[in-house]
Amino acid sequence: MPTQAQYGARSRPVCRYAAAELFHMLRKLLHLLIPALLCTALLAEAVYQEPDDFLRETFSGNVPEPDVIWLSGERKEFVKQLLGHRYASLRVRYWRQNQRSAWVLEEIGKDLPITIGLVINDGLLEQIKVLVFRESRGWEIRHPFFTDQFKRARLDEDNALDRDIDGISGATLSVRAMKKMAALALFLDAELRKQDVAPSP
Repeated sequence: MPTQAQYGARSRPVCRYAAAELFHMLRKLLHLLIPALLCTALLAEAVYQEPDDFLRETFSGNVPEPDVIWLSGERKEFVKQLLGHRYASLRVRYWRQNQRSAWVLEEIGKDLPITIGLVINDGLLEQIKVLVFRESRGWEIRHPFFTDQFKRARLDEDNALDRDIDGISGATLSVRAMKKMAALALFLDAELRKQDVAPSP
């Protein structure tokens, strides 16, 4: 009968072999998982229209130079109240031609930002469009059956959308993001139009 020392000596090669096999299996698993995860991440980001193409389409190829509006003071506080958090930047870029302004804004859906293009014409929402969607759920908000609800929307006296927007089952957070960005673009456009009014002498 082998002694404990002899038994331990015999078992060491077996343990080494088992550890080597386990390491080999884990390495193969990682080689399979990493590309799969990368593919999932790439598939989750759907680019429906590049922002530059959205602007060219909006202004018929004659895109005006961009300008910025600052979020400061009361304006900053209102935006924070509207969104439930601070906007990602203190400067918001826009493109304007006469009474039409275009905005490319981003808001978090569930976990990731949704890039949204908006056009405001004389204080009314002319167009709202999902440009880039990065979530795995809620992409239905890009379809006209949803976005058409926003056409000619304006802000009421409380700076809220003047209408109810029907939601989409399973896309509650994405719907909420679209409503927030619609209200934000309308508010910022109204702020620009206030600046157009010359002060009384």
